[in-house]
Amino acid sequence: MFDAMREGLPQRAGVGFKARHFEALLADPGPVGWIEVHAENYLGAGGRPQAQLAALAERMPVSVHGVGLSIGGEAPLDAGHLARVAALCDRVGAASFSEHLAWSTHEGTFLNDLLPLPWTRATLDRVARHVDTVQQALGRRMLLENPSSYLVFENSEMAETEFLAQLVEGTGCGLLLDVNNVFVSAVNLGFSPRAYLAAFPLEAVGEIHLGGHAEQVDDRGAPLLIDDHGAPVADPVWALLGEVLARTGPRPVLIEWDTEVPDWPMLAAEAVRAEAALEAVR
Repeated sequence: MFDAMREGLPQRAGVGFKARHFEALLADPGPVGWIEVHAENYLGAGGRPQAQLAALAERMPVSVHGVGLSIGGEAPLDAGHLARVAALCDRVGAASFSEHLAWSTHEGTFLNDLLPLPWTRATLDRVARHVDTVQQALGRRMLLENPSSYLVFENSEMAETEFLAQLVEGTGCGLLLDVNNVFVSAVNLGFSPRAYLAAFPLEAVGEIHLGGHAEQVDDRGAPLLIDDHGAPVADPVWALLGEVLARTGPRPVLIEWDTEVPDWPMLAAEAVRAEAALEAVR
């Protein structure tokens, strides 16, 4: 088992970094105590993206969030890709590294999506091997993010929360709790988000994500939520965050806003609200 190390992120609000906010963050980060970047946007050498990230890394902690390792894929992890991610983490002195509990590759083809997994023993063994590979390559504990779900697999052998708990126990990895994903999945699949969180291994949570979602209806007229990170965090998600923090105490809380990205004042206002939620449990 990997010897887990403690995350270095401050227990404050963070934001997903977008280049359009660089000058504002550099001038006055305000409520923002750290930033997160998608690893795959910074694997190249040089250029403005690397220069901006290096400038911000000198001023605040950086969390690196992967979207392309395909942790749940059947094939072995791409060693070259993993090496580039490790080099990025070293270059910016990453305070945390995380990835998604999903798959995105098949027989050498990369699929531009985060696809779901069945919660089976075979899946658990495969994901655990891949998590071990990542942690050894990076020399640090990784966090794994719970997915947003739109379907269930008939062949699942356990609950998602049990799958995550066993993964933590077997690998020493941590968890990234995406509260918006919990709410989206609960509405789409018809379960209680509070019951899910009651069973979630909160002691392993090293980071929390919040984001917006789009509201649609399916072919039967039932509510369908899409995790698009393109709107303010919904009030029910803020309520769930407060309940989680009441149980865990302060944790690093990230505001994700990846589509329809707003001007800095609106994003900063979301960070202010996250800071208020943290202050309430300090």
